[in-house]
Amino acid sequence: MPEGHTVHRIARQLRADLVGTPLAVSSPQGRFAAGAARLDGQAMATATAVGKQLFCTFERGDVLRVHLGLYGAWDFYGRISSIVPGQAARGSMGAPRLRRAVRMGEDERESPALEGGLVATFPPDPVGQVRVRLATHESVADLRGPSACEVLDPQAALAAVRRLGPDPAGEQDLAAAGEVVVERVRARRVAVGQLLMDQSVVAGIGNIYRAELLFRARLDPRTPGAEVPADVVRALWADWAVLLDDGIATGVMLTRGDLDAAGRELALADPTQRHWVYGRTGEPCHVCGTPVSAQAMAGRTLYWCASCQQ
Repeated sequence: MPEGHTVHRIARQLRADLVGTPLAVSSPQGRFAAGAARLDGQAMATATAVGKQLFCTFERGDVLRVHLGLYGAWDFYGRISSIVPGQAARGSMGAPRLRRAVRMGEDERESPALEGGLVATFPPDPVGQVRVRLATHESVADLRGPSACEVLDPQAALAAVRRLGPDPAGEQDLAAAGEVVVERVRARRVAVGQLLMDQSVVAGIGNIYRAELLFRARLDPRTPGAEVPADVVRALWADWAVLLDDGIATGVMLTRGDLDAAGRELALADPTQRHWVYGRTGEPCHVCGTPVSAQAMAGRTLYWCASCQQ
């Protein structure tokens, strides 16, 4: 599932290329026809990410809420601005799938957007089941496969945001937001590894960041939240802010802190070098050599080092 850094990058892309211009909004697939008709012709005022959810506010107050889920992605065509200084734009952001456009910052094969998003004809025909298309005369954003895509009024959108936990990329006061996370973690006896995936506790963390944050904290993921010291929760929150900022900047979840400059460049290109424990079942821990453990927790595979994380 795309984690918080990806959704923040999508929001940046929408702000760079679609905000401020009346949009042609359509639903090539047809499943969002009523919502598209409601938004068609309006200018997008802003695009904001909160955790794994995207909120696009339009000039009349309508808010497009999108949750990509396991399979959702946005494909971008035409003019695609660089959202990070010095980094070339790619054509797609979201879940990895077999399609013509590819994930930003990942595989570059068969992408129609490698040359600044240029395609043979513009706008391109929709590829596959496109739920919603947002288009200007220069740029197109196609959404496919989301778990949620709906138009809300401002009050309903605010309620949706308030159901989410703090997101460090959107907080003005990181320390105060961190205390909210401390309170929500320590109020429950649910395993901390499960609480970090609860979007009402802290927003944006998925399976990869969960495993890596807990390893970096040397914390057993099965520890009940109520037994995690407040200072440890604060450190997790601070570390999440650091990792999220780096993920937004690079488009990559690179969580190892033991890499020199050359090792980091290698890891940016090679997914197998990016993580301490995630996806490394049975492989030796990078710190102590103990085989990495894995088990199911709340329907997702949890990875940890039984020796380091005590």
